[in-house]
Amino acid sequence: MEIQREHYLNEIKLRENNGMVKIITGVRRCGKSYLLFQLFLKDLLARGVERSQIIDIALDGIENEGLREPHALYDHVKSQITENQQYYVLLDEIQFVDRFPEVLNSLLRMENVDIYVTGSNSKFLSSDILTEFRGRGDEIRVRPLSFDEYVTAYDGTEEDALNDYMVFGGMPRILSMRTDEQKSKYLTDLFQETYLKDIMERNQIKNSNEMEDLVNILASAVGSLTNPAKLANTFHTVLRSEITDKTLKSYIDHLEDAFLIESAIRYDIKGKKYINTPMKFYFVDPGLRNARLGFRQIEETHLMENMIFNELKTRGCAVDVGLIEINEKGKNGKRIRKRLEVDFIAYKGNNKYYIQSAFALPDEEKKRQEERPLLNIHDFFKKIVVVGNHIKLKRDDMGIVTMGLREFLLNPNSLEL
Repeated sequence: MEIQREHYLNEIKLRENNGMVKIITGVRRCGKSYLLFQLFLKDLLARGVERSQIIDIALDGIENEGLREPHALYDHVKSQITENQQYYVLLDEIQFVDRFPEVLNSLLRMENVDIYVTGSNSKFLSSDILTEFRGRGDEIRVRPLSFDEYVTAYDGTEEDALNDYMVFGGMPRILSMRTDEQKSKYLTDLFQETYLKDIMERNQIKNSNEMEDLVNILASAVGSLTNPAKLANTFHTVLRSEITDKTLKSYIDHLEDAFLIESAIRYDIKGKKYINTPMKFYFVDPGLRNARLGFRQIEETHLMENMIFNELKTRGCAVDVGLIEINEKGKNGKRIRKRLEVDFIAYKGNNKYYIQSAFALPDEEKKRQEERPLLNIHDFFKKIVVVGNHIKLKRDDMGIVTMGLREFLLNPNSLEL
């Protein structure tokens, strides 16, 4: 079944003929090539673009090995272009070409050429690839399947789909696998043999054990506040390692650079300032996170929080962790200061959303606990509590909206309900 990744297809179409190289980035195996060479190409043809106006080359194919030499690729593309037509150049796995930024910058000088590229090795996955184009690159970040995309190709109920998605995530190939064993092996091998090897080779990391230990710690504590200093202390006391916080910071940067993890820093809501440390880390896909831990730690609370974070990022939101300080009277009558956490502050355009993730609200006490930080925010932006079970959307007298996780993930307008 063809999954229509309309969000990303629209992102590409919005950038057509903008005079820049469209660079499709994202973690490996998340569907970048499929997006460009299946969905976008088909869309161009449906809009009346002639096939001769589309120059598409898969540079990882043996049939195109000769085009990996920069002058050969440039000459080949140029030979198919005439002055009186618009051309679309689609290049897959561009990292196979030496000096590819020079090739693309040269093609960009042709006024009737619109260029799109993907790449899948660690060099191309690096977020600093845009600097290679000196401001003439326009990045389109692709992520694994959202739950909304995943459920369109899932053979079963929405409830079963959500349970599977929470465990195995949204890497597209997962949907073609029939057994849990196949899915587990695929994700485990992908993480170990592709992602980690790429990161260590690219950054010339010699001590693979330290990097693997760091990944395991971050995966085990997904959504928990931490920083390199705290992590270094864990390495010293638990693993008897002398690794420094500076080295751990560089390792975290490498993992973020390869799009495996993302960070969310804290924002003081009343003080209107950022607190750079500690911060939270989330994995780009829950299945990859679970695979890293051998599927031994399926904590629904933390995984749900990770899924909400990913959904907000997919929708184009900037995301922080909220902090709000309150003063209240203690048992002895003295006023004490407390810090309450808002799981997420999401920003999109001029809109702001405060979001709490609560896997279950079994009683009024738990409900008050989750709503307490939101009730202490005195502005008029939307306040939302997302719960794990499927419930009917509610809005209380204080304006707090409570909705189920499925509603939040499946309704593209759920932030506005």
